[in-house]
Amino acid sequence: ADNYLMVKDQYALSYNHTKSTPNWVAWHLEAGDLGSSGRTSSFSSDNTLPSGWYHVTSSDYTNTGFDRGHNCPSGDRTDNTTDNAATFLLSNVMPQAPDNNQGPWEALETYCRSLVTNDNDELYIYSGPYGQGGAGSNGSANTIASGKITVPSYTWKVIVVLSNGSSDLSRISTSTRVIAVKMPNVQGIRSNNWGTYRVSVDALESLTGYNFLSSVSASIQSSLESGVDNGPTQ
Repeated sequence: ADNYLMVKDQYALSYNHTKSTPNWVAWHLEAGDLGSSGRTSSFSSDNTLPSGWYHVTSSDYTNTGFDRGHNCPSGDRTDNTTDNAATFLLSNVMPQAPDNNQGPWEALETYCRSLVTNDNDELYIYSGPYGQGGAGSNGSANTIASGKITVPSYTWKVIVVLSNGSSDLSRISTSTRVIAVKMPNVQGIRSNNWGTYRVSVDALESLTGYNFLSSVSASIQSSLESGVDNGPTQ
């Protein structure tokens, strides 16, 4: 129940029944995902979760001091209204401090889309929360919604950047750009550059216990995961 796999047309996720948040969300981003559908802006419960589980509602976040923070962003699914609406399912959402969500986190989301639109890249993105206890606009909290939803201490993301093409796995090499970040889920960081929070994939693996890039050959995986990205941030 705390590692409940959900594969949707727009992304895949592992849902945590105890925390009422995803453990991780994974998706692919390419030019065809970006269009003119606009932002649905209507958060909704995910009724595909088992019927006996608590289904998070939008009002669970009201006046908590935490944003309804997307993992797979609305902006990554603007090709049609169905795909965009899927990003507003609350199974894709975690409590984020406004300065985290609307600051470096959002800036990194925007940068990712710029790689697709300006550099003709495609991306594989993995995102999630970690830990318990953040600080929103109302102060610190371990949970919201009367203890039903866990507030994470950090938000993290791993991004594999490839030039647009086919046979993606075979094109990953030791020179492939991989961006990993770990951001504190607190106020006071809104104006910070997202690049400040870059870490190695190895560091995120140690933190989360996940094995990223596991289909990549061991030698390439080792090389990519040990480094910290130093590429441009805008």
